Amino acid sequence: MPSRYPGAVTQDWEPVVIHKSKPKSQDLRDPKAVNAALRTGVAVQTVKKFDAGSNKKGKSTAAPVINPKKLEEETEPSALDHVKAEVRLAIQKARLEKKMSQADLAKQINERTQVVQEYENGKAVPNQAVLAKMEKVLGVKLRGKIVK
Repeated sequence: MPSRYPGAVTQDWEPVVIHKSKPKSQDLRDPKAVNAALRTGVAVQTVKKFDAGSNKKGKSTAAPVINPKKLEEETEPSALDHVKAEVRLAIQKARLEKKMSQADLAKQINERTQVVQEYENGKAVPNQAVLAKMEKVLGVKLRGKIVK
């Protein structure tokens, strides 16, 4: 009986090699895996976490606890500039001349009512964009030198 394949029979594909997947990090932290690695002589890195698993404050071997408020006061200026009295009065005067409430002014400059209140009470830190919007709506100069 004649063979089906004429000529020499050859394999025309590459052999398939199946690799094991890498172990997951959770499996590497398993105590059994760590002990097995130590027995085989593989270098194992261990890291002790600071105050891990405890809810204690106070007596620790680390650096002393620094009060965050003191740290902030040392690195930043002690007080930010607030709206000056002449600007506060100019805003109030112009708003009242136009017969607007604080809510009306806030609505026209697309800000919250609280922002206008803070500017008029002198509690706000001046923002040039907000002052520019107020100047446009009120028709009064609020930034730079105020000429009387």
